[in-house]
Amino acid sequence: MAEPGTDPAGPGRRRVGVQGRLTLAATGLVAVVLVIGALGLLLSLRYALLSTLDDSARQRARDVATLVDNRTLPRSVPVAGGTVLVQVVDNQGRVRAASPGGDALVPVLSGGALADARRGKTQIVPGSRIGVEDTLRVVATVAGPTSDRQTVLVAVSSTEAAHSLRIVTWVFGIGVPLLVAAFSAACWFLVGAALRPVASLRRGASEITEAGATTRLTVPPTRDEVARLAGTLNDMLDRLAAGSARNRAFVADAAHELRSPLASMRTQLEVGRAHPRHAEWDEISAGVLEDLQRLTRLVDDLLVLARLDDGHGAAKNARTTDLRAVATAGVTRMALRNKVHLVPPDDPVLALVDPDAAARVIDNLLSNADRHATSLITVEVRDGHGWAVLSVSDDGPGIPVGERDRVFQRFTRLDESRSQYSGGSGLGLAIVHQVMRSAGGSIVLEDAGPGLRAVVTLPKADPPGDDASQK
Repeated sequence: MAEPGTDPAGPGRRRVGVQGRLTLAATGLVAVVLVIGALGLLLSLRYALLSTLDDSARQRARDVATLVDNRTLPRSVPVAGGTVLVQVVDNQGRVRAASPGGDALVPVLSGGALADARRGKTQIVPGSRIGVEDTLRVVATVAGPTSDRQTVLVAVSSTEAAHSLRIVTWVFGIGVPLLVAAFSAACWFLVGAALRPVASLRRGASEITEAGATTRLTVPPTRDEVARLAGTLNDMLDRLAAGSARNRAFVADAAHELRSPLASMRTQLEVGRAHPRHAEWDEISAGVLEDLQRLTRLVDDLLVLARLDDGHGAAKNARTTDLRAVATAGVTRMALRNKVHLVPPDDPVLALVDPDAAARVIDNLLSNADRHATSLITVEVRDGHGWAVLSVSDDGPGIPVGERDRVFQRFTRLDESRSQYSGGSGLGLAIVHQVMRSAGGSIVLEDAGPGLRAVVTLPKADPPGDDASQK
């Protein structure tokens, strides 16, 4: 396993970070766009330059054709505007007129090339045909009467256009890589600046070595995603710290609760072994058995709370449950020292809850009421207009209003001076509260006048017949 802070890929195989990946992706995209743009611009420029040359040559050819049509064409045709050669050729391939310095015997085009030029297609020929070094672009225009058709050939040099294209190509060839390099460097620094708060958060998180640490991450002043991430991480750290504190308190309380019966059993057994002849072994075994029962109940309660905390709550196995039947069974099952008055409804009250969880709620509420009641416990089940309601009342001293929320905390005893043997473990109401949260219900404590009333509210379930008819 790689040590913390090392790259699991190993030396020489270090992975590219987010900064590098973003820079490479952005640079590659910009490079592709620039190259495509440069090629498109070069092609557009080439087309524009050559089209301009061809248009100027065709215009010169039309001018000469006008002279032919008017029978005013001189033997030596003047040239201008970059025109290299003008020839007037008849249908027999004879040169009727040519520009100064042009060939007056051999036409610059003949055969198929001449026929294509007459159809409007520009022909490209080497300048060596007329003794120049330039590459020529030749266009043709038909002129003259029908009985004496002639073709005006105009040749222009494409050297200047090619030279301009080479200059632009060199500019793009040098400028595009420089632009890509400059963009890559700028992107690297900008992405690094944007990720710097993330690196700060990572360093801060690596310094927090335990869930209960009070250190928090520094929230950057910017109101962006990184600042929101820092706030979310700090909230998570607060929750982890609070959970860790609860766990430590829970473990400490559980250890304290477990230590008391263990110490009692050890004391009784050590006394019996120290004075074996005078020891009342029946009394000692009864005391040890009572402590073992306390330990068993405590461990069971802790296991229930652990399962509820892990999400294995009443909602997972929830199904239609008759609270009237559950309450009746609970009163019958529990051996209570006080009188119990059950007020059942005329019809079943159906709740959507795990039957085992509902039975544990009844048992815990009855056990808690029995410890505090003077002589009477009242259990009532009723329909609460869309909710199934169960209440357990006692005629004991009650609980002050300001302390009623605290009793749902684990290992809470309001009467700290009373014996643990009569006061329970302090987990009963905590289990009921957790079951209610898991089942989507609630529990509240009210005055019973005198005494205390615990009211449990659960989601109501539809009768099986109603579900079947709806289907």
